[in-house]
Amino acid sequence: MGTIRLNNVEKWFGDLQVIKGVDLEIEDGELVIFVGPSGCGKSTLLRLIAGLEETSRGSIFIDGKDVTPLPPSGRGLAMVFQSYALYPHMTVRENMGFPLKTAGVPKAEIDNKVNDAAAILKLEEYLDRRPKALSGGQRQRVAIGRSIVREPSAFLFDEPLSNLDAALRVEMRFEIAKLHEQLDATMIYVTHDQVEAMTLADKIVVLQAGRIEQVGSSRELYERPQNLFVAQFIGSPKMNVMPVGYEDGTFVLPGQGRGAYPVDPAKGTPVKLGIRPEHIDVCAVGEGHVTGTIDVVEYLGADQFLYVDAGELGTLLVRLSGLKVAKVGERIGLRFDENLLHFFDANGNALRNDRLKVEEPA
Repeated sequence: MGTIRLNNVEKWFGDLQVIKGVDLEIEDGELVIFVGPSGCGKSTLLRLIAGLEETSRGSIFIDGKDVTPLPPSGRGLAMVFQSYALYPHMTVRENMGFPLKTAGVPKAEIDNKVNDAAAILKLEEYLDRRPKALSGGQRQRVAIGRSIVREPSAFLFDEPLSNLDAALRVEMRFEIAKLHEQLDATMIYVTHDQVEAMTLADKIVVLQAGRIEQVGSSRELYERPQNLFVAQFIGSPKMNVMPVGYEDGTFVLPGQGRGAYPVDPAKGTPVKLGIRPEHIDVCAVGEGHVTGTIDVVEYLGADQFLYVDAGELGTLLVRLSGLKVAKVGERIGLRFDENLLHFFDANGNALRNDRLKVEEPA
């Protein structure tokens, strides 16, 4: 079992409140990712669950037991840090078995558990090497293996891939996803990288300034963000946001065109319109919602990104197939998919788009 529940958890450092009444349920076997900008409180929240920080108010339950007053050793959790924290004088085998050795576990049992973990992580041929003879990705796998041998209720990962280069991060994301599937264990994973969050998580918890903004699957957060912060944080490249008005059943873009208005005005007055770069088509001038001039073209092969000066709307980002030809200085029209528009009120809350046709999360 590995269920975790947070009830109105707060954390204060003197007069500074960094976690502001968090309520959260994590089911057994879920891979949950805490994501948000630097300083949002995601690592602090993980440390509160681990017992590395004292909870100022509220309660933390693991498998139905209130562990709020318990030290880290009494919570049955294993934590993998950004730093590998391996003992340089020990072999991989000794590093992985060290937590069991200090707990007084018999040597034969330690060997069996280390061998099993090494097989899962494909580290068998490295068991007699020392950390200095390993790559960054291999060292991180050793750190994960040290946690696996403990058979914890849940694994806690604090930005474990941030020290790796881009290629290794992609490889280790794949390894962690496979590991979660093999172990079927509860995992809580902290990252500032929303791409990492979307590719790994069963459930994403988006945090800002110590509060939860939204909880849901990658698809749910991407397609139905509840507010402007989530809309712009989730998705790469991020959503275009621009001012919008409303007149006689149409939305009006300042200095630009109009479109059918898909939001019930009785539910709120929109002041911002959002559209993702991949939901914009390039068309002839005068045939779309917006006319603009291409300022920059970023060619990436399969895709290219156009930065379009749209006057009062600012610069809009358009994702276009790499097969199309686009030139800096070219005047183009931009047509929005009106079924995939997002509208936000003056408080940044999403207003329902009745024409937003997306697949509901399973």
